[in-house]
Amino acid sequence: MNVISLFYTAFAYVAIAIFLVGFLSRIIKYAKTPSPLNITLTPGPTTRAGAVYRVVQEVGVFKSLFYSNRIIWLGGYIMHLGLALVLIKHLRFFFTPAPASLAWITTFEAYAGFIFFVPLIFLFLLRLITDRTFYISLLTDYIILVLLMLIAATGILTKYYVRTDIIGVKEYIMGIVSFSPTAMPMDIIFITHFTLVMLLLIYFPFSKLMHAGGIFFSPTRTQVDEPREVRHVNPWAVKG
Repeated sequence: MNVISLFYTAFAYVAIAIFLVGFLSRIIKYAKTPSPLNITLTPGPTTRAGAVYRVVQEVGVFKSLFYSNRIIWLGGYIMHLGLALVLIKHLRFFFTPAPASLAWITTFEAYAGFIFFVPLIFLFLLRLITDRTFYISLLTDYIILVLLMLIAATGILTKYYVRTDIIGVKEYIMGIVSFSPTAMPMDIIFITHFTLVMLLLIYFPFSKLMHAGGIFFSPTRTQVDEPREVRHVNPWAVKG
């Protein structure tokens, strides 16, 4: 392997390690964070099954966002749908041969990148032109959107305009997964795309993107609305 391949192989392992350790440590922190008082967002479910159904609605259709802002919901929901299609499509790079169950995704493959990319532009512009959204936006919000847009754009370029060696890309990815690294395809667009994805993996555990895991530990969504049936006592107040 050449120097570039060695560098990017090491870079990939470091990025994946940071992502896995960072993501799991954040999840463990969420799980261990005490929530002694009932702070359910009303009207809330009165049973545990209802609380599970509420979380499923939040994850599946972004229910809260739908009722608070239909325009952001539309852009965000289509963007997440495109992201899901892109991630499923990329699974074929991790299996040899690719599972037959992934074959159906080829039906939507031609549109996945654009379904992901266009809503990102929409959400980015929305933050700039809507006063209320602009006021509450932080620099990190724009960084995440720009990073995702660049990943989507370079991915679209490799597929439609500057086609890269897909066989070589799959061999390189499989080499990383199987801990038998091979030479990296020397395609500048692919290298840029790969670099941006690795940067995203490194940044993910330290960003708002952790809402992907944090939603399952949000007490306002996961608690049962039972303050009149169950007496909740803050253990720290008892110790005091």
